[in-house]
Amino acid sequence: MPKNTKIKSIAVIGSGPIKIGQAAEFDYAGTQACLSLKAAGYHVILINSNPATIMTDTTTADEVYLNPLTVASVTDVLTKTHPDALLPTLGGQTGLNLAMALDEAGVLTDLHIQLLGTSLKTINQAEDRAAFKALMAQLQQPIPASTTVHHVASALTFAERIGYPVIVRPAFTLGGSGGGIAHNPAELTTILQRGLTMSPVTECLIEQSIAGYKEIEFEVMRDNVGNEIIVCSMENFDPVGIHTGDSIVYAPVQTLSDPEYQTLRQAALTIVAALNIKGGCNVQLAQDPHSSQYYVIEVNPRVSRSSALASKATGYPIAKIAADIAIGLNLSEIKNPVTQTTYAAFEPALDYVVAKIPRFAFDKFPTADAQLGTQMKATGEVMAIGTTIEEATLKAVASLETTASELINLVPDQPLTTAAITAELTHATDQRLFYLIAALQQGWPLAKLADLTQIAPFFLRKLQHIVEMTQALQQAPTVSNVLTAAKYGLSTATIQHYSQLPAATLTDWLADQPLVYKMVDTCAGEFASVTPYFYSTAFGQTNESQPLGHSIIVLGSGPIRIGQGIEFDYTTVHCVKAIQQAGYHAIVVNNNPETVSTDFSSSDKLYFEPLTLARLLPIINLEQPLGVIVQFGGQTAINLAKQLADAGVTILGTSVAATDLTENRQSFADLLAAHHIKQATGTTVTDLAGAKRAAAQIGYPLLVRPSFVLGGRAMAIVHQASELTPIIKSAVAAGHGAPILMDQYLAGQECEVDVLSDGEHACIPGIMEHIEGAGVHSGDSMAVYPPQHLAPAVQTKIIQIATELAHASKAVGMLNIQFVVTDDVYVIDVNPRASRTVPFMSKVTHLPLAQLATQLILGKTLAAVHLPTGLYPATGTVAIKAPVFSFNKLPGMPTHLSPEMKSTGETMGSGPDFSTAWHLAMADSYQLQAWQASDGIITDEATWQLSTVHNWLVQTGIPITVATDMSQLPASSSAVVFTMNPAPDAPLVTWSLNHEMPLLTALDTLKALVEVTPQLSTANL
Repeated sequence: MPKNTKIKSIAVIGSGPIKIGQAAEFDYAGTQACLSLKAAGYHVILINSNPATIMTDTTTADEVYLNPLTVASVTDVLTKTHPDALLPTLGGQTGLNLAMALDEAGVLTDLHIQLLGTSLKTINQAEDRAAFKALMAQLQQPIPASTTVHHVASALTFAERIGYPVIVRPAFTLGGSGGGIAHNPAELTTILQRGLTMSPVTECLIEQSIAGYKEIEFEVMRDNVGNEIIVCSMENFDPVGIHTGDSIVYAPVQTLSDPEYQTLRQAALTIVAALNIKGGCNVQLAQDPHSSQYYVIEVNPRVSRSSALASKATGYPIAKIAADIAIGLNLSEIKNPVTQTTYAAFEPALDYVVAKIPRFAFDKFPTADAQLGTQMKATGEVMAIGTTIEEATLKAVASLETTASELINLVPDQPLTTAAITAELTHATDQRLFYLIAALQQGWPLAKLADLTQIAPFFLRKLQHIVEMTQALQQAPTVSNVLTAAKYGLSTATIQHYSQLPAATLTDWLADQPLVYKMVDTCAGEFASVTPYFYSTAFGQTNESQPLGHSIIVLGSGPIRIGQGIEFDYTTVHCVKAIQQAGYHAIVVNNNPETVSTDFSSSDKLYFEPLTLARLLPIINLEQPLGVIVQFGGQTAINLAKQLADAGVTILGTSVAATDLTENRQSFADLLAAHHIKQATGTTVTDLAGAKRAAAQIGYPLLVRPSFVLGGRAMAIVHQASELTPIIKSAVAAGHGAPILMDQYLAGQECEVDVLSDGEHACIPGIMEHIEGAGVHSGDSMAVYPPQHLAPAVQTKIIQIATELAHASKAVGMLNIQFVVTDDVYVIDVNPRASRTVPFMSKVTHLPLAQLATQLILGKTLAAVHLPTGLYPATGTVAIKAPVFSFNKLPGMPTHLSPEMKSTGETMGSGPDFSTAWHLAMADSYQLQAWQASDGIITDEATWQLSTVHNWLVQTGIPITVATDMSQLPASSSAVVFTMNPAPDAPLVTWSLNHEMPLLTALDTLKALVEVTPQLSTANL
């Protein structure tokens, strides 16, 4: 069937800001699909509110609208642009829910917009729990006993009849939001109250628990005439009961017998056919480990988180193929872009093992509830490819960038008592893999581990093999044992730790077993392939990767974490574009399956590898690049720069010495003093005793922060001596031996700049003014461009200081400088790399900042890239970057804004004035769309007792409710919730999250809201 020629323009709905449960995988899928639709000749209209993505670049679509993802806002865009069709299945749950809301509002009918791909009827049948249950009964596919409820009472009655535990699954939510496993009526009531509130249709499925079953996923592709294939099969290491986004996952399936596999495979294909899916689809099933019984869990009738993993695991571009199917093409007509010889109807085959391990934020927030269940909590993930399960698993562990104990010793940095291990194995957390290894080291029998965890013995035996290799290294550190350990993926650092052999000896021995690079080709080598996508393995003799020549290597930023998000993947991709435009081959090394940078078509060659020195040096030795660029990979890449330089690798751009200058406190202080630039009084310490002496000299309040960390990790304000000890201990642990910075805390107006520098001259694209004052991490502040309150003289001084620092540090490429304005302009921090504000500033100034910086790194001057020195002229638009938090996914996480970053994503609003930009930004960030002063503010006693808060609130005249008993609060309200209660379990925070109320936790944010509210009627939304 030829492509659909009746339509000329297609609107695509993005997934909005990054949040737990809906992250960068949708930027990857959406970008791939938009480019595919453009290449097919369609006029593409993109609607998305996330400035940090490649998807919202003007080159991705013909028209890009950085607008809120609300029915009113999207309706305005559709009315203005008149697309012929809408493709909603690439924007995650947000895109699906919005498409259904637009249809229910009659918008699609009124505007004569055709829906492409999977129909709304199919979406509803897959997403609506009752409809899906009816279809499964019709197909005679087994599902757990369940009922759909809209009230707590009916759920309690059903649970009593079928017995506990039961699983709660809210309808139409993302990442399992609001769900959970209830073991008794009290737990069921609590979970259900949250779930019913979070479901847009106030509906939950109460389901018989099949926790402990094997969880299996199939990524299915189906076309318009019913051809369907399994793109990838995946098996969760963790049993049913832990959200698949929080589980370790292997591809292909590992433990099923052939009859079991064929039964589940056929079930998946039957369900997808019955649903009449057109495009990509994810089917989740459960297999009883003790019988042939299986159950269908759910179907995602769209491109999902697992789609990104399946795409990277196989090399099969799911989103691109799904977009092609949406415009009428069929699998037998679509060339596989990997092989360029086979067609998309050919099922991928793997001759390797893929491991995915999720990345969590519990290291940043120790008070958050780390117990894993049916509600997703991971912020990101890593993927690794190997010849064996052991090799893939250990490469994935090396990619996590967690503690040295976990990365090297493979066990937690905690007391490993029998009670502690038992608790961790019984109630899974992000640490369970490492506690399993600790238990095996202590000789716990496999049967006991299987009983406690319900993990398949097959996987436990693989972990046992890893432990046996570490024990062999301890007992007999021979050449044979070292080479065996390395072959199965144990890192050089781990081998050295357990063998206690000198580094030089290990280097000599391991030289006899070099890594080779194998190609990911979708067909297990059965057909010739041209994909430039490689992984390393110690199994094999043939190196399939040949040096490109005239190349530059770009280091990615690894897994998405709070503090280091999709913004750095954005800069990595733009760096690659500039390298290619300059006539060089661009090679990317990264390990995040969710992102655009790890799409093999984004660069000239992709190595899917851990970002460690041991994995990077063999690649560099093979490719012999002209140099390595570290500026765009966040703190991950910067932290590798010195190790690489010490190994003789050329670092392009700002020198390692200049980078160290900004991190070495005394050297940096001397530099500022020499240029008469003010900085808060401070010093560096390495331990508690030194911190106490420094505190006595500097005085309180103090700002404490570790060196070489991201996202304000372990940063805190110390107001008095009694707070010092725990904060310093946390900073020392986070800093891994690096000095701790202690400064006088300066309260004032915070602002920042990104700087483009060629080593001599500097261009500042713009100044960003923060709405929240100093003391709130810049990633959690609302940033305004251009400044609304900074005096011209202050702005002039900021530009002068930025220019002087760029020149004095001989910065080449990008740097970010943060200031606080009090009685004067003080420098808070300098980061000699691209920052998280680069995508935002690129969008508002219409300058491709990362590409321009790359050109400077490659030797061009500011004049050669047509940039002025000093401040770049303002664009005439006011733009606001607003943070997005995932507090509802991490119960127990502190919500009060502080120096430690908490946001997972960002949204953007822009317009002719501050009021319009504010309203657009707040719609998708704080979910504030139409608040009026008369709606009132709900606060708690702890906040009301703060004199600065109390006095200001009284002066506003706004109706204030001080909540002491949450049960007395209304079930629904138009009020905004405001609390500065630092307690991790503040009752008002819990109540507001359960009721999805707008929650503000910084006084400056609330003040700005109140200030702008009378002008809201002028905003055109």
